[in-house]
Amino acid sequence: MTRLSVELLAADPVEPITSAGHAQLGIAVLAGIAVIVLLITKFKLHAFLSLTIGSLALGAFAGAPLDKVIASFTGGLGTTVAGVGVLIALGAILGKMLADSGGADQIVDTILARAGGRSMPWAMVLIASVIGLPLFFEVGVVLLIPVVLMVAKRGNYSLMRIGIPALAGLSVMHGLVPPHPGPLVAIDAIGADLGVTLALGVLVAIPTVIIAGPLFSRYAARWVDVPAPDKMIPQRPSEDLEKRPGFGATLITILLPVILMLSKALVDIVIDDPENTTQRVFDVIGSPLIALLASVLLGIFTLLRPAGFGRERLTPLVEKGLAPIAGILLIVGAGGGFKQTLIDTGVGAMILDISEDWSIPALLLAWLIAVAIRLATGSATVATVSAAGLVAPLAADMSTTHAALLVLAIGAGSLFFSHVNDAGFWLVKEYFGLNVGQTIKTWSVMETIISVVAGGLVLLLSLII
Repeated sequence: MTRLSVELLAADPVEPITSAGHAQLGIAVLAGIAVIVLLITKFKLHAFLSLTIGSLALGAFAGAPLDKVIASFTGGLGTTVAGVGVLIALGAILGKMLADSGGADQIVDTILARAGGRSMPWAMVLIASVIGLPLFFEVGVVLLIPVVLMVAKRGNYSLMRIGIPALAGLSVMHGLVPPHPGPLVAIDAIGADLGVTLALGVLVAIPTVIIAGPLFSRYAARWVDVPAPDKMIPQRPSEDLEKRPGFGATLITILLPVILMLSKALVDIVIDDPENTTQRVFDVIGSPLIALLASVLLGIFTLLRPAGFGRERLTPLVEKGLAPIAGILLIVGAGGGFKQTLIDTGVGAMILDISEDWSIPALLLAWLIAVAIRLATGSATVATVSAAGLVAPLAADMSTTHAALLVLAIGAGSLFFSHVNDAGFWLVKEYFGLNVGQTIKTWSVMETIISVVAGGLVLLLSLII
């Protein structure tokens, strides 16, 4: 996907579709983002429609011809969906297979059987991080909440001591590690190398999740000491199954895409010869499409068959897995259209000039932009795709590693301080039986810690590599 992304980005028009100056373009950007924020927060319009209207507003305020604005938006939408749409779909199918077969529950139960006492928060963060690799955040929450509540109740643990590590593991994976939609879109927009981004993302994620999860949960449990609500313990997906897949087979299926993509990145670094047969083989098997497809096909034999799923259940399962991601694909695509509109109106070049004039480090600028959009819209995905479009030109002269760090800076910023305009805020509040103040003291603070720690680690890495 990386080479395709570079080619697509290189095909973007060199000449902007408007001759507006920096002042007008700055007003256009603020107006476009304001329209998006207002439509999402005030009028509760779907993010897809909001991004579409915001892109048209941006072009209009920039003084660009409307027909060219429409062409830029639709072109960017198509390019983005072509780059990441199939990957998001494969990830959704794998997540559905993992949930319905009982594979996720098998991972959870096996780890919990070997953990206890002080190690339980660490076990929860490990479970969430592993489960969170192929699953969307909301799906991961729904899967893990029953476990969190049952462990807290049966083991007489503080709900926050168990719940915060689980939420931290899911959130960090969601914001920093592909193949989640946010990082994938940023990689596509910036033209970063997916394998390198994945490797650095895991490197940043490990200390981040430790600080925001098990360590912070000690304080969260003191600030908010609440019992696990009985009424919120739902049925686990595997309770109706007679048998489940094995722990080892499930773990291999989940980690296969990560192993293949990291192997490709390592071979590219060691060999560094595009004509070498070994490197060409790993370029194929380590591409995101093949890696995720291999995991899905393997899951048929390691997840579905052991759970007693026949061929007749495969198609309905895939259909159910794909249905919920329609909205995500549209948001991601519209975000790509917004990004292309930003570039084609000359906003990208303006950001490049500003960063040079103000001497703001590109990584810090990317983080700050993502933070601002996250606070305004409440959506990590909208923050990621919008910020990636704004700062994409900054990656033109960057090394492979720094382009990957730019992606991670955006992902870190997109997680900053979840509050009342974020659906995740209310999801956590209701499942854990908290009030708004308690949710802010725990969930919102945890998200802020993730954002700040991850952003700081990215900046630190930029000085080292």
